[in-house]
Amino acid sequence: MPKNSRACLLAALLSAVAVCGGDAVARVFPFGPRHRAVNDLANQFVPFHAHLWDLLRGRADGGLLLDWRAGWGTSFLPDYGTYLSSPFAPLVALFPRADVEYAVYAITVLKTAVAAAAMTFLLRRLGPGAWWWAAVLGASYALCGWSLAEGAYNPMWLDGLIAFPLLCLVGEWVREGRRPLLGPLVVAVCWVANFYTAYMATLGAALVLLARLAATDSFRARTLGRAAVTAGTGVDLAAPVLLPVLLGSRHAHPGLVREFAPVAGTDFLARLLPVTYGFATPAAFVCTAVLLLAGAPAFHRGVPGRERWLWPGLCAAVAASMQWGPTHLLWHAFATPNGSPYRQTFVLSGVLVLTAWTALAHGRPDRRAVAGGTAVVLALALGALPSPVLTPWALLLAGAGLAAVAAALLLPRRGRYGALAALLVTGTLLGQASATTAYADRERLVRLDDYPPLGAEQERRAAALAAADGWPAYRTDPGLPRVAGNDPLLLGGQGAAYYSSHTPAVLTATLDALGGGWTSRGRNLLGLDNPVTDALFGVGARWRDGRVVRTETFLPPVTVRPPGPPPVYGRSPFRNQELLLGSRVYEAPHAGACRVGTEVFLWAPDATGPARLGEREVRLLGGRPKRRAAMVSLGFQRTPGLRPSLPGPLPGSGALGCLDHDRLRTAVTALRARAATSVEVTPSGLRAVLPPGGGTAVVAAPRLAGWHCEGAEPTAYGGLLAVPLGDGRTELACSFRPPGLRAGLAVGAAAGLVLLLRVRPGSFLRRRRAAAG
Repeated sequence: MPKNSRACLLAALLSAVAVCGGDAVARVFPFGPRHRAVNDLANQFVPFHAHLWDLLRGRADGGLLLDWRAGWGTSFLPDYGTYLSSPFAPLVALFPRADVEYAVYAITVLKTAVAAAAMTFLLRRLGPGAWWWAAVLGASYALCGWSLAEGAYNPMWLDGLIAFPLLCLVGEWVREGRRPLLGPLVVAVCWVANFYTAYMATLGAALVLLARLAATDSFRARTLGRAAVTAGTGVDLAAPVLLPVLLGSRHAHPGLVREFAPVAGTDFLARLLPVTYGFATPAAFVCTAVLLLAGAPAFHRGVPGRERWLWPGLCAAVAASMQWGPTHLLWHAFATPNGSPYRQTFVLSGVLVLTAWTALAHGRPDRRAVAGGTAVVLALALGALPSPVLTPWALLLAGAGLAAVAAALLLPRRGRYGALAALLVTGTLLGQASATTAYADRERLVRLDDYPPLGAEQERRAAALAAADGWPAYRTDPGLPRVAGNDPLLLGGQGAAYYSSHTPAVLTATLDALGGGWTSRGRNLLGLDNPVTDALFGVGARWRDGRVVRTETFLPPVTVRPPGPPPVYGRSPFRNQELLLGSRVYEAPHAGACRVGTEVFLWAPDATGPARLGEREVRLLGGRPKRRAAMVSLGFQRTPGLRPSLPGPLPGSGALGCLDHDRLRTAVTALRARAATSVEVTPSGLRAVLPPGGGTAVVAAPRLAGWHCEGAEPTAYGGLLAVPLGDGRTELACSFRPPGLRAGLAVGAAAGLVLLLRVRPGSFLRRRRAAAG
């Protein structure tokens, strides 16, 4: 086997062993009883991969452009481009749907292994050195702290971990004037796979290219121009996905706006060591072998003078840029992230690995260089001592690893000594990376939100929802208690619950007006269990109290409302529901109690704690701006004068609503007389047959930007999609095209044409010259 292939395979194997070994030590899924269902891994990534499974198997409600399951009908292409456009994501279809968590874990490990192989290939391409050293350094990059602590539960980011060495390789092709077709294609694949981390990887690769040009005396304006054209063409090729994602973000409910505050320098240094954790600090750990070698070039006589300071200087510059506000914003596309503020840390790890390889590519470091690199690591550890992030295990493993790597570098090269050196360095990597993985596994479960793992109960619930499904005649809501933020995608059915970076602002505002609840400052929408909204949005079945409950008071997905202005919402969600329904169905309580026979609903969006009416108790979780409690039912009023007990004072006179179900049935019956007689939904729209008479057709879906309807411009009716009908019109046909898709296709096609025009003439001339020769 060629040494390049051998090195790449070894790096991939080391990475997989370290990740799986660390998870096994921590007894975390799939190697033990502790689950991995934390934060966005449970809320977004697993449910979105489950939905991708349904799409690939032809079982989804909707298609690539439109998702009919979550959020009462939302744009899907921006979500696809954000969470699922990785070339590895379709592998989920190889697993049973019930094993989607296993599939996501396997894809996570595979991405880590591919990142190790990609970096190893790049190192071998950049200069000479022992093949096993390239494998260890490549695996060290893939097993950096960012990968183990952040990428492990944000697997979409791991595509950026792969992208950085690939884009550095493209930079080498640009520098040498080679592969003008393949270079932009690689850029395009990286940006489509995950544009967010690909942006950071591109910045990092640009810095590496500049360092390579400066180190090799090949700094030419023509080279920089070629690099810009290559990167620009590749990004333009990805425009059919990128532009809808960009515009989807602009139409999304705004997230948290944060001011960047750099962490203490001691914490920054501590995170370079193994077995440390901190959600708001940079996970900068790389194997001690990398740190020692990255500190060695300045003391290495074999390294040319310019490179002795160029590469360590680049490491220092990247580290400093992470702590300065303007460059922090540059790394994150000029928006401080809502969450971990050091998402570019993998680039620092990559630059450290490249610097370490520089120390090996110019000859094995001598004693002076090893001593200098060791002193650098000791100085970093000494500076980290005051940090509360530092753990005793961090110092122990760092010290042991430093001694092992220094000994390996000083051993003779040949025979059994060479094998012993390889074992010492490989053991250091596996020990430190596995321990860091295990520590991060344990800390995540303690510090981050966690959710129920998938199991027999969720499978039973999904099967019951599938059996009750009647879409598009009616919706089947996955109900409560919720498993994750995207239960309709995970469990099936069609509901209001939805969590994404692209949660539409109109959807949040509409659900808010109708009494809905949310977390994550309005981007994680909770399902709303309410008979009026169930009627309005056609929910004919829902999961409640451990079983599927059916109701007859639901409307078809399309109804016709009489001519007139659309409803204008006010402060009361009870009144807003009535405005959208067109009938009064709630009564006000008398002396704090509802009339016997009515259903008591409580709206206390900022309350947290138990609320009770008689023997029925519900728990509220509110408190804006982060959370908002949904309107909840306290049950039917059975006893005259019985008042609810709340977790605090009554929020106001409009906090209680008494629903008269007889009035609701009457209102639904009246609206059904003017509802669509048939509705057909497609992966990108719907068609409906309507009764004659004119008015306004109202679709039980949010009025998103991107809807187009035949014969009329769609409008909004209480936040829902609406189309004015002319006299005699009895058909409705609407299609959805995400904003930016048409422009993205045009830009991508133009970039493809430019690329062909650039490449084909050159290829033709080369063939002519070869034939003439």
